[in-house]
Amino acid sequence: MSEIFTGSFTQQEPIPEEAISAAMEVLRHGRLHRYNVAGDEAGETALLEREFADQMGAKYCLAVASGGYALATALRAVGVKHGDRVLTNAFTLAPVPGSIAAVGATPVYVDVSEDLTIDLEDLAAKADQAGVLMLSHMRGHLCDMDRLMEICNDAGITVIEDCAHTMGAAWNGTLSGRHGTVGCYSCQTYKHVNSGEGGLLITDNEEVAARAIILSGSYMLYGRHLAAPGSEVFERVKYETPNISGRMDNLRAAILRPQLRDLEVQVARWNERYREVETGVRGTPGLTVVVRPAAETYVGSSIQFLLLDWAADRVQEVLRRCAARGVELKWFGEPQPVAFTSRYDSWRYAETPSLPKSDRILAGIVDMRVPLTFSLEDCAQIARIIRAEVGAVFQGA
Repeated sequence: MSEIFTGSFTQQEPIPEEAISAAMEVLRHGRLHRYNVAGDEAGETALLEREFADQMGAKYCLAVASGGYALATALRAVGVKHGDRVLTNAFTLAPVPGSIAAVGATPVYVDVSEDLTIDLEDLAAKADQAGVLMLSHMRGHLCDMDRLMEICNDAGITVIEDCAHTMGAAWNGTLSGRHGTVGCYSCQTYKHVNSGEGGLLITDNEEVAARAIILSGSYMLYGRHLAAPGSEVFERVKYETPNISGRMDNLRAAILRPQLRDLEVQVARWNERYREVETGVRGTPGLTVVVRPAAETYVGSSIQFLLLDWAADRVQEVLRRCAARGVELKWFGEPQPVAFTSRYDSWRYAETPSLPKSDRILAGIVDMRVPLTFSLEDCAQIARIIRAEVGAVFQGA
């Protein structure tokens, strides 16, 4: 009899007890707004910013309402204006081009490689088309960041890193988010720390940090930030930087601080599960496993494989058969957006270019979450189911 997996692909682990206690303390005193503090109290949000900056080795940090808000704030803070063009990945999630559109700019899409990272040859070819790159480390895959920064530095391109899927990852020992001018992170439920919604922005650039803090809605209370530049930097920018409120509150910050302290342990747990699935599907006829470079320290909170050059109906049959056995897969080849799997040709507020190389790869990308609520035995069972159903469809069963 065929195995059936009965776990949930959307169930998170409980919020840690330490985080629940910290949240209850905030609820008891009622000072949820980040600037509503008592006496010399720093406030949970200011403490979160200082701790995350230290954890990432950054000078400055800002906590905001969402990862998407962090992206748009970063664009504004580095000087992107209405009518500008911004390079970004053809393979990414909707909030990335959405943040570009939010500031009135136009996305210029760069091809995806079979490694599921930005195509560096296409980036080099398009480097003269924009002064900013919004680099999405989509689904946790890091490109050769040394080569990318060489291309961007030679062309005078400012790099903003979307690290929604790479909090805790690194390239050649440098943490994701520390290569570019700004690193942006998400704290949404399906990311590496969970506050429901939330975002973090880090930078070493004092003027970018000051602009971002004012943009987030600090009014003139920027002196209450612990991971911020000096008041003289704010004096230079405060009259020309708009308030576009998107602050994080003390309740979410309280929930996040203990989780961030456990990030390294959680990364190791994700990677155990990732490797169990990866090992189980490796060698499946018709299925291509995405190779992780030796220089990459990844966080396996999701896994992708490729059914390259398969007919659409055969990919859909794999998804149908796996779903019937309890395994929930997503496909980036769907002609219409489904859940989070929209594509560059779905975002019709911007010009849709011709990207045949990316179209071929997108048509083969199959994606699966790897929740920490899964045991290693669960992951092995899921891999057996995927292997069996891909193999059956590939062989025409």
